[in-house]
Amino acid sequence: MTDDRAVRTEAYDYELPAELIAARPAARRDASRLLKVDRARGRYTDAAFPELIERLAPGDAVVVNDSRVFPARLLGRKPTGARAEILLVRPESDALEPFAPFDEADTRLWRAMVRPGGKLKPGRTVDIADGFGVEILDSAPDGTRLVRLAGDGDPWSLIRRHGRVPLPPYIVRGARDGSGGQRGRRAHDDADDRERYQTVYATPAGSVAAPTAGLHFTREMLAAIEARGVRLVSLTLHVGFGTFRPVTAERIDEHEVAPEAYSFSPAAARALNETRDAGGRVFAVGTTSCRVLETVAAAGASAGGPFEPGRGWTKLFIRPPYTFRAVDALVTNFHLPRSSLLMLVAAFAGRELTLEAYAHAIRERYRFYSYGDAMVIT
Repeated sequence: MTDDRAVRTEAYDYELPAELIAARPAARRDASRLLKVDRARGRYTDAAFPELIERLAPGDAVVVNDSRVFPARLLGRKPTGARAEILLVRPESDALEPFAPFDEADTRLWRAMVRPGGKLKPGRTVDIADGFGVEILDSAPDGTRLVRLAGDGDPWSLIRRHGRVPLPPYIVRGARDGSGGQRGRRAHDDADDRERYQTVYATPAGSVAAPTAGLHFTREMLAAIEARGVRLVSLTLHVGFGTFRPVTAERIDEHEVAPEAYSFSPAAARALNETRDAGGRVFAVGTTSCRVLETVAAAGASAGGPFEPGRGWTKLFIRPPYTFRAVDALVTNFHLPRSSLLMLVAAFAGRELTLEAYAHAIRERYRFYSYGDAMVIT
C-alpha cells in the first residue's frame, strides 16, 4: 500500500546546519566516515569508510560510474563588464550519437546553463578570455540555452584552457582562510579540487558533476576489494544538470529528470549476470550507477536478462514506491533536501529509515554533500 505522504515533496525535507556542508574533501579519500544502514532490521551504525570492505563477500560485485568531470564552468563578463557564467552541459549536434565521446565531438554548439539567467538572452555574448567568447543563440523550455563557442582553436582546446572544475554552488569557502560557512563565497576550483573532485578510476569525459560516492575510494582500497574475491565492474553515466535540479513540484510523481547519456558494455552485463547466477550481490556505488543498472535491468527483463548491455539516454526517476530489479546494496553520499537523489535513497531504504539515518548523521556531525561522508545501505 502506498504511503500518501511519501508522494509529497515536502516529505523529503530536512534541516541541515550550514557548517555541516563539506567545503573541502577529507585529508585522504578513504578518511571519510561511513554510516552503515541495515534496511531489513531498521538499524544504522557508525563506521569508517574502509569498513565497507567488511560488508562485501566473495562473489559480490561492486559497480562504479567511471565518467570523468570535464572543466565545464566558464567564467566571463558581459559587454557591460558585469560577471557572467556559462555551465556547459553537453554538445549539441544533430550528428552526435546518444553516447558519443564528448571530447571527440567537433562541435562549437553546446547546451548550457547560464547565470544571470534573466540577463543572458539570445543574441547576447559573454567574453571568457582574449579571443574566446560564448554567444547565446536560443532558449529551451528546461531553462538551458543553446550557445556557440567562438574563438581560435578547436572547441576542446578552448574548454581545457579556460574551463573550471564545476564545483556545486553549495560549496562555499571563506575569502581569507578557506573555511566554509554562511559568510563564505561560492568556491572557485583550485589544484586540490582538480584532483579530488574526480574519482581515481575516472576515464571518459562528460560529467558536469562528480559521481560523488566514488570519491572515497583509493586504488589501494579497490585492490583490497578485488583481493577479497569481489568483481569490480564499470559503467558510464555522464552526470548532467538534471540529476541535481531541485524537485519543485508539490508531488514527486509530477517531476521529470532530464535525460543523461549512459553506456553499459557487454563485458559489464556478462560479469553481473554471472554474479547473479552464482548468488552474489550487486553493490551500486552512487545513485548514478544505480539508475543505469535499473535502466538496463528493465531492458534485460524484456530480453531475458537480467542485465542487457546498451547505451543511450536514461530519464529514470527512482522514487517511492519502486521495486528494485538490479541493486542489492547502495553506497551513496548524503544528499540535498527535496532532491531526486534523496528520493532514490528513500525508495531503496524506506523514507522513514532514511530520514532517521539523516537525523542521526546530523546529530553526529557527519559531513554532507559532494565532499562529505558516505552511507552504505544493505
